[in-house]
Amino acid sequence: MSRPPLQPTPSAPPAPQGMARAPMAPARVAPLAGERRTLVVGRGISVQGTIQDAERLVVEGTVEASSLNAAELQIAPGGVLKGQVEVEDAEISGLMDGILTVRGSLVLRGSGQVIGEARCRRLQVEDGGQLSGKISMITDPAPVPAAAPEPDHT
Repeated sequence: MSRPPLQPTPSAPPAPQGMARAPMAPARVAPLAGERRTLVVGRGISVQGTIQDAERLVVEGTVEASSLNAAELQIAPGGVLKGQVEVEDAEISGLMDGILTVRGSLVLRGSGQVIGEARCRRLQVEDGGQLSGKISMITDPAPVPAAAPEPDHT
């Protein structure tokens, strides 16, 4: 049994006879406010190398990154990220193996595991989350006290 061919859905009513219809603008000209350039590595996919220009990385498969610098990292359950990573915020539900630097918040979910070295400003670990290796907290440098003016002994 064959299907009839798909008919295009009209986007505007046809123009009256003898009149030209103005071309329609593309549906999306610019990214929406707050939208980030996102790279999703899906289940069953492996990626190796340096990842650049991704503002948000979602790992559902396997990533071996010699270098990754992004604003946001999400490792889904079953996802694996190996390498050196520097991000603003991270949520780990899978496995991170390597050196992880999080300038903001690191959330380690109950199914998440971090092996190696992790540095972060804020840390939240759910029951069941595992940290193996070295963890250090990033603190703001202590303010340098202003030097008191020396008394004038003249």
